[in-house]
Amino acid sequence: MENSLPIHLWKEEERPREKLLLKGKSSLKDAELLAILIGSGTTKQSAVELCKQILEYVHQDLVQLGKLSVEDLSKFKGVGKAKAISIIAALELGRRRQAENLREIKTITSSKDIYNYLLSELSDLHYEEFWVVFLNHRNKIIGKEKLSSGGLTGTVVDLRILYKSALHRLATSTILVHNHPSGTLRPSQADIRLTRKVKDAGTLLDIQLLDHVIIADTGYYSFADEGLI
Repeated sequence: MENSLPIHLWKEEERPREKLLLKGKSSLKDAELLAILIGSGTTKQSAVELCKQILEYVHQDLVQLGKLSVEDLSKFKGVGKAKAISIIAALELGRRRQAENLREIKTITSSKDIYNYLLSELSDLHYEEFWVVFLNHRNKIIGKEKLSSGGLTGTVVDLRILYKSALHRLATSTILVHNHPSGTLRPSQADIRLTRKVKDAGTLLDIQLLDHVIIADTGYYSFADEGLI
């Protein structure tokens, strides 16, 4: 197969860099884009074949690719630390670009808005993080804050810190957001208990809890949409 040959022996119009110039970036497959990043393969594999192997390892899922560490990527023959760092840096730039696009969201009108707002912060993590978004009386975002980072299955949230920040910002409502690295969207009993505690504490301070959104690779779960708030 031509693709097993070194890329410089391919037809010019099929080489990833030349293909990008001739046909545009959208014409390249994921493996070809990755091949441009790493530059070269091995004596037995072209850069494209090597990148196909990496993508097969993550089941063609770019979200999972973004979770691989330098050590994970370096396990592939032909991928040293420099190439691994190039891949991670490129994916991080993509994540930051997505975050910049989503910063245009100013007013929360649905659970999908809050999912989009914090997706880039939480999508590639191997551990749970708990965030709170602060809103004014018009449901405009006036701030966000990471409350805690935890293990694979849970985090601890200090209600005193949460509401101290809410009062400091003069927030009239809050939305809780955390991720499930396991991929499950269903809330745990601990999630449900915490949501009730936050809601009850907010009621005493006249700060409404509007929603609690769980983010996973497969989508999101909204307590409000499910009638649990």
